[in-house]
Amino acid sequence: MKNILVTGGNGQLGTELRNLAEQSSSQWFFTDVVEREGVKTHLLDITDREAIKNFALQNEIDTIINCAAYTNVEGAEDDFARCDLLNRAAAENLASVAALCDALLIQVSTDFVFDGKNSVPYKEDDKAAPLSVYGKTKFAGELAVASSDCKYLTFRTAWLYSPYGKNFVKTMMKLTAEKDSLKVVADQIGTPTSALTLASLIFDVVENDKYSVSGTYHLTDEGVASWYDFAYAVGKICGNNCDVQPCFTEDFPQKATRPHYSVLDKSKVKKDFGFAIPYWRDALEVCIQRLKEQNSL
Repeated sequence: MKNILVTGGNGQLGTELRNLAEQSSSQWFFTDVVEREGVKTHLLDITDREAIKNFALQNEIDTIINCAAYTNVEGAEDDFARCDLLNRAAAENLASVAALCDALLIQVSTDFVFDGKNSVPYKEDDKAAPLSVYGKTKFAGELAVASSDCKYLTFRTAWLYSPYGKNFVKTMMKLTAEKDSLKVVADQIGTPTSALTLASLIFDVVENDKYSVSGTYHLTDEGVASWYDFAYAVGKICGNNCDVQPCFTEDFPQKATRPHYSVLDKSKVKKDFGFAIPYWRDALEVCIQRLKEQNSL
């Protein structure tokens, strides 16, 4: 039986893993910095290396899944210290403890490590050139993990959403229901990804001992979309009559520079893990149906 530590256990990915863990015979420890009402959460500050070490040794942890991150892309531009602490230093702490305990560390990263100048999907060994504080600190976290002595798998993902927490899908469901018209950026291209897809891969890797060698992988849902395509699909699936119109990034100036094209090549993850990836719109329909079922309870 494995002893698995999950950081960011109350977030989107952590919650999807929590749901999947109900069918596991392993011991899962879901941790976060705050408790969540009605859900068992172990309090753990991943910026405190000694606290991580003590928790890992006490519970004989053999696998660490790092779902915690500073993900406020705009806020990060004015909060480098906090963003770096959570995205780089915390990853370094976890890697150090994983090495000490001979544990496998699964690190989650982002498409924002690329500058978006490609015209074909990014492969894992393409040069990283992050444009934002968020992207730079996440890539620094990748480097900290890769340069440690621990066993690790890094999964880069993109445009994550789920029925939990705050995310683009839930915002667009609300706005397309309330507004007659809406403008959404159409010149940023990537792939919407259900947190359930990534959680399912991580769960499969951990439960079935699919780790063989350390490395970095790309995992998003299949297909390509702009934020406009994404929002339009949400409105249509929900049956809302909002007139969703495309616009340009420059129409909505922001502090953080986003990559204009950040589609990720998933050939490696499919080859090495034999993982079946859903088309993004199919996964979106499943998520929206889950949200409707939750709201009807």
